[in-house]
Amino acid sequence: MIVGDLKPLEEIISAIKAYKQVLVLGCGSCVTVCLSGGEREAQQLMRELSEMRHYQSTPPKFEVDSILRQCERDLVLEYQNIPAGTDAVLSLACGAGVQTLADAFEPLPVIPALNTTFLGASDKPGNWTEKCKGCGDCILIHTGGICPVARCAKSLFNGPCGGSKGGYCEVGKDIPCAWTQIVARLKKMNKLHFYEEVRTPKNWKPGGATGPRRRVRTGLGDGPN
Repeated sequence: MIVGDLKPLEEIISAIKAYKQVLVLGCGSCVTVCLSGGEREAQQLMRELSEMRHYQSTPPKFEVDSILRQCERDLVLEYQNIPAGTDAVLSLACGAGVQTLADAFEPLPVIPALNTTFLGASDKPGNWTEKCKGCGDCILIHTGGICPVARCAKSLFNGPCGGSKGGYCEVGKDIPCAWTQIVARLKKMNKLHFYEEVRTPKNWKPGGATGPRRRVRTGLGDGPN
């Protein structure tokens, strides 16, 4: 899932203070799961932003709402109501959701309340770890289900670097070396021959090196606009 973190409150206040009425809009998908942008977080942020101590003059009027997914244009246009008088939306979605809203309700300003951080998973309650870079050319079958693109600090494809020591990365003593983990996993799977194969330099075009990526599935709606 996409993981996001709330921007510093000072940055959010600076972005909204010029507006008179702001819709604080939560997103009910990824950022709800990582406790950053759901309806509860939207309500909490609204309460904090409403405090007079943050402003030299009258604060904006706030309304709160939430939608299942801000990243689906059809869903947004069909179900999201923008209250009369709203002159800005404060979005608690990932960057894709913010851009979708901005396209759908142009020229209404849509302000991001979150910093989109990574594609990750929850290893234990309250902890999320980056697992995937969305590189467009998945090699997990060869690496025991551990991604060296996302989990190796150098995104190395053919084993650890010289800085790996004792199973940890040279970047930090608390960061496991991804390739140490890969080798250990492949041994357990009796698939160590994958590690012995030399991989050619990666083609980064599927990962976005040629511009924004698109996925079109036929038979759904009218296709791309």
